[in-house]
Amino acid sequence: MEKLNELSLFLPAYNEEANLEKTVRKAIPVLRKVAKRYELIIVNDGSKDRTGEIAEKLAQKYPFIRVITHSPNQGYGAALRSGFYNSKYEWIVTIDSDGQFDFSEVEKLLEKSKKADVVIGYRINRQDPLIRKIFGWGWTLLANLLLGIKVRDVDCAFKLVNKKVIEKIPKLQSTRGGMISPELLGRAKKAGFKIAEIGVHHYPRKEGKQTGANLKVIFKSFVDLGKLWWQIK
Repeated sequence: MEKLNELSLFLPAYNEEANLEKTVRKAIPVLRKVAKRYELIIVNDGSKDRTGEIAEKLAQKYPFIRVITHSPNQGYGAALRSGFYNSKYEWIVTIDSDGQFDFSEVEKLLEKSKKADVVIGYRINRQDPLIRKIFGWGWTLLANLLLGIKVRDVDCAFKLVNKKVIEKIPKLQSTRGGMISPELLGRAKKAGFKIAEIGVHHYPRKEGKQTGANLKVIFKSFVDLGKLWWQIK
């Protein structure tokens, strides 16, 4: 594969002391392989463990690594916003820092980017509890119906976005995880950008705890999705 001229990778991280360094070290050789110029941004979203300390040590060792710190925790959507708006290169890719994706599969997304402005993964054999799978299926169905985005997995954390999309669409507002991806895709679709998708493998979390929304937050997400539909319809 021909190397990209430039690529920004950012990793949102909340209490990922057991996973962050492994994820970063696996990503570095892939960045070197696929891009001539690259950067890696760690967004430490108010972690209460050693995530921030580990991130800073990595940044001291590697000059292309930067750390953005939220204090206090602001939510997954806010972490993604910080990553998108602080990335400096033409193409921006994000994965979670928990090790549930293999960053080397970015090559699959890059192939799709030849004909698309946004490329999102959909999880092959999703390794989550059944209730999360059911909620994810319903959330994707509703987002597709309201926003017309027609994707298989609206919340997959593996995404590749051209910087021109982030610069053109209205500034993203969502702070919660459930809303940020539908907002990004819905606004990109409204602005006329092309969206593509590709299957990526999903692996069980080996360390740390998965954060999840309670029923109150889930209900608010449905309300916010309705508001988003009204804003961009």
